[in-house]
Amino acid sequence: MWFWYFMLVCDLLVPLAMIIGGRVLRKYSSRKISSLSGYRTPRSAKNMDTWKFANEYSGQLWQKCGWIMLLPSFAVHLPFYGSTEGVIGTVGLILCTVQCGIMLLTIPLTERALKQKFTDEGFLRGE
Repeated sequence: MWFWYFMLVCDLLVPLAMIIGGRVLRKYSSRKISSLSGYRTPRSAKNMDTWKFANEYSGQLWQKCGWIMLLPSFAVHLPFYGSTEGVIGTVGLILCTVQCGIMLLTIPLTERALKQKFTDEGFLRGE
């Protein structure tokens, strides 16, 4: 049974990290363009407007995805309580892979939003 609890905690780490990390990106992102922290891509680092928008947008996306994934991540484990370690481990691996895929999906979504809002040079598009 200890392995089931261990895998449950491990599989809740990604959604919790996204919730906390999203909050940090939104509220406490660097006041200047940083190569060490924040949402760092060439498009987001064009200027301070793109930097602020990208960090706010990706932080908001991370928080939403984290909250949406939290309950299903818990619920996926419930039917496997008492199963063998191999089954629990496989379920945990699949769940973690899906969670990481969702986390990585936020990158192209943020890039698309940046492209829609700003020109390739980093200027705000006319509305």
